[in-house]
Amino acid sequence: MESGSPSIKQTSRFSLQQKVVALLLLCLLVRFFSLGLYPLMDTTEARYGEMARIMFETGNWITPMFDYDIPFWGKPPLFSWLSALGFSALGVTEFAARVPHFLVSLLVMILVFKLAKSAHQKTETAYLAILVLASTSAFSLYSGAVMTDTALTFAITLSMVSFWQAWQLKSRLWGYVFFVGLAIGLLSKGPLALVLVGMSVFLWVLFGNHWRRLYQALPWFSGSILMLVISLPWYIIAEYESPGFLNYFIVGEHFKRYVVSGWSGDLYGTAHKQTRGTIWLYWLVVMLPWTPILAYQVIRLFKQGKETQSSNSGYISFLWCWVLAPLILFSFAGNILHSYLMPILPAIALLIMAYHERQNLSERVFKLALFTPILLSVLIFAISNGWTSKQSEKSLMQVWSKQQEANKSDLVYLGKRPFSAQFYSNGKAVSQVESFTSYRSKLKRPSFIVLAKKSMATKIKRFGCEVRGESKKRYLLYCINPE
Repeated sequence: MESGSPSIKQTSRFSLQQKVVALLLLCLLVRFFSLGLYPLMDTTEARYGEMARIMFETGNWITPMFDYDIPFWGKPPLFSWLSALGFSALGVTEFAARVPHFLVSLLVMILVFKLAKSAHQKTETAYLAILVLASTSAFSLYSGAVMTDTALTFAITLSMVSFWQAWQLKSRLWGYVFFVGLAIGLLSKGPLALVLVGMSVFLWVLFGNHWRRLYQALPWFSGSILMLVISLPWYIIAEYESPGFLNYFIVGEHFKRYVVSGWSGDLYGTAHKQTRGTIWLYWLVVMLPWTPILAYQVIRLFKQGKETQSSNSGYISFLWCWVLAPLILFSFAGNILHSYLMPILPAIALLIMAYHERQNLSERVFKLALFTPILLSVLIFAISNGWTSKQSEKSLMQVWSKQQEANKSDLVYLGKRPFSAQFYSNGKAVSQVESFTSYRSKLKRPSFIVLAKKSMATKIKRFGCEVRGESKKRYLLYCINPE
C-alpha cells in the first residue's frame, strides 16, 4: 500500500476506471447468472419464497401467509411483493424469486455512486465505491437472496444519502426523498428502519452539535405526512384483515425479539439466541475481504494524527455514525443474525473511499474485488454438485413430481416439513406430527410419505410401502391404504 496523492499512477494501457468497471461487471454478472443455479435454501429463503408463492397463487397481496391458513405477522410485505412480482413476470422459479431483490441491490449501488461522486467530485472514486460494495462478500450473497434485508438496506441507504444531500445542498426535494426512504423501510422491516436511521442521524448531530440546523434541514411536518401516506394504509388494512397483527409485530418483533434472549414468543420458528455483543464479530466477517483494508486505513491515519472531519464538513463522521448505530443497537440484542448488518455495508464502502481520497491506496489493493466472484463460483459449484441437499428438498420433490401417482395422492411429511418442500411441491406437501406406524395404520388413500432416515426401521415392505426416492436425510415412500 502506498501513501501520497489521492491520484493513482497508471502503469498499463487501461485506465483505473476501465479496470474498475470490468471488475464491477464481473462481480455483478457472476451474481446475476448464479441466481437460478441453486435451490431456495431452508430456512430463510425457502420460507420467504413460499410466502411469495402463496401470495402469487392466492392473489392476497395484503397479508403474507406462513401457510395457506396462517397469516405471517413477523414482517411487512415488501419482501413478498418483490418475489411475487418476479413470479408474475417470469413464472415460479428460483431466478424469479431472487432477481427482484438483486435489482434492489443495484439501486443501492446507484445511491452509493451518487453520494461518492457528490462528496468527492470524482467519477473514478464513485466507481471504486460501488466496486468495493459489490465485491463485499456478504453484500453479494445477500443481494441475491430472498430475504427482508435487501429492501431494508435500500430504504436506509436512500434515507441516509438523502439526508446528506439535503444537508449539504439545502435541497427540499432531497428532504422529501429522506421520508420516502423511511416509508419504504416501514414496509420492508417496520419501525426498525426508523430506529436505525434516527439513531444514525442523532449520533451525528449530537457529536457535531448541529441541533440548530437540524430543524431547518428537512421538511419535518410535511415529510412525515408523506411517509405516513405511503406506509400507514397497509398497516391499517393488515390489522383489519388479521386482528392482533400490530400487537405481535410492534411489541413482539420490535421489542422482545431484540431484548429477550432466546425469546419463546416467536410464532414462526425459534429466535436466534446469541451472546450479547456478538454483532461486533459479525461486523468483521461481513466486511470481508475489505476488513483489513479499513482497519489499515484507520490505523494509518490515526498514527499520522490526521484530522478527519473539518476538511469534509463531517462526511466521514456521518458515515461512521451510519455504521456504528446498528452495531450499538444490536449489541444489546439477544437474538441476531449476521444479515442484520447488511444496511451498514454501503457506508463501509463509502468510508473506504473517503479514506482513500485522504491518503490513497495502491491500485493493487482493489484486486481484492476478485475474491468475491471466485468465492461465489466455488460455492455455486459445490451446490450444483449436491453438497447442499440437506438444506433443500428440491431434488426429492423433483422425484415426487415425476411419479404417476403424484397428482392423485397426498404428500405428507411426518414431523417437521421444510419450507422448501412446500415451495417445490407447489404447496401440496403437508405435515403430520405422529409416528410412521400410527399414521400408516390410519391411511385412507394411497399417499406419498416422507420421513427421516434415522426414524426408519427395516419394515417398509411389511407396511405395503415402496421406496420411490431418497435424499441424504429422507426417504420418499409410496404407501397404499391398508387392507
